[in-house]
Amino acid sequence: MLALDKFSKVQDQVNLLNKNTKIIVVCKNQSKEKIIPLLDYGHKDFAENRVQEGKVKWSELKEKYPNINLHLIGKLQSNKVLDAILNFSYIHSLDSKKLANEIYKIQNSRGLSRDYFIQVNVGTEVQKSGISIDESSDFIDYCKDDLKLNIIGLMCIPPINKDPEYFFKILASIAKSKKLSHLSMGMSSDYMQAVKCGATYVRIGSFIFS
Repeated sequence: MLALDKFSKVQDQVNLLNKNTKIIVVCKNQSKEKIIPLLDYGHKDFAENRVQEGKVKWSELKEKYPNINLHLIGKLQSNKVLDAILNFSYIHSLDSKKLANEIYKIQNSRGLSRDYFIQVNVGTEVQKSGISIDESSDFIDYCKDDLKLNIIGLMCIPPINKDPEYFFKILASIAKSKKLSHLSMGMSSDYMQAVKCGATYVRIGSFIFS
């Protein structure tokens, strides 16, 4: 089945539950040739895991398709902040004060503004990035009130082999308590559960391109 056919299947499934949920097509390690049919179809939200891959792959594509929204969903290192801000509209992986301070500095020096999701480590996993649940409230306040960053929502990656809905509901509860409108959660294996729990963005790659 072609990527466009698989995307259409996902779109139909998501729309049955919530037509306002946006599908982010994750293009990690995918060629331009595989992505172009989705661009020609009119889809606008795409993601990369790495800053450099997004910069190289999408520089030419954005000239032909200027209305796309490019999302960075992977770990962002402080030394890549400038390239991230220049090449991505949304950054889903804000996870530390060090990174937030660097974003603040770069944004102010360049007169740019981007939309950010704070990544929360909902499963308290040492191998995963994300601010801890206990620290999330203060960190959200710091980014929004002290740094004036445009924090639009929260992002998470639930633990493998555990019920994702439990962790999606945790993220939704934090977002509601902080009056944040958007939730970036759900991937190829659990996007329908994420939509049921209030996801406004789901990040799907392997199912579409496999």
